[in-house]
Amino acid sequence: MNFFKMHGLGNDFVIVDSRGKDSFDVSTLALRLGDRRRGVGFDQVAVVRTSDQCDARVDFWNQDGTSSATCGNATRCVARLLMNETGCKSVTLETEHGQLNCHAAGEGLTSVNMGNPSLDWLAIPLAHEIDPLKLPIEGGPCAVGLGNPHCVFFVNDIETVNLEELGPRFENHSLFPNRTNVEFVAVRSPDSIRMRIWERGVGVTPASGSGACAAAIASSLRGKTGTKVAVETDGGELFIDWRDNGVWKTGPTCLVFEGTLSADWLNQE
Repeated sequence: MNFFKMHGLGNDFVIVDSRGKDSFDVSTLALRLGDRRRGVGFDQVAVVRTSDQCDARVDFWNQDGTSSATCGNATRCVARLLMNETGCKSVTLETEHGQLNCHAAGEGLTSVNMGNPSLDWLAIPLAHEIDPLKLPIEGGPCAVGLGNPHCVFFVNDIETVNLEELGPRFENHSLFPNRTNVEFVAVRSPDSIRMRIWERGVGVTPASGSGACAAAIASSLRGKTGTKVAVETDGGELFIDWRDNGVWKTGPTCLVFEGTLSADWLNQE
């Protein structure tokens, strides 16, 4: 089984191209492959499949073997692979979250339209009807849905936030029936924010594409920024532009290496 190892600002992925190939148990593979000592290691695994509607379909699994409807940085990585493969400047990818349009943005950057955010409590989803912009949680965070749920906190001193302690506490909060990604945000100016992330099913990660989108959306809805924002993460900078037709996210991608899973490894229990 061949694969690609890629990352977007340190948010790393294994991408498996299964177009025209037999299906396999991705959940079990994700658990083993995500082990950074006995496997390859990643935040998410993305499986590329044949699509009747788009250039390809992409499905995502977290490091803990759970599925995710979307992953913004992995989507950009897959888009970059397919654009390099075909020589095209744009591709459309089918995901559980919907069809995502991607294009080359110049200077090695790739943009993806993540679609419009879900701001209704049921669509995010939350456990019961409540205003997503005013959650009854200590710190008063916002909830945003982008195919996966996000809980966004605004803080003054972001560098002292204990992600390892607070991340799992809020990921598993009873208000989020499907668990949630957790972002901590410090607003620097009307067009710049700083973000740190605890990713659902993964843990601390240096960057998150959908997390950056959620942070920018929450910042705009709270009146702290405009709709066009540079988001600084531990891994680098992403650019978010919330337009009428969706939330566009632009940033770099990197192909680290290509590999082949050995029969030895695949046959291990």
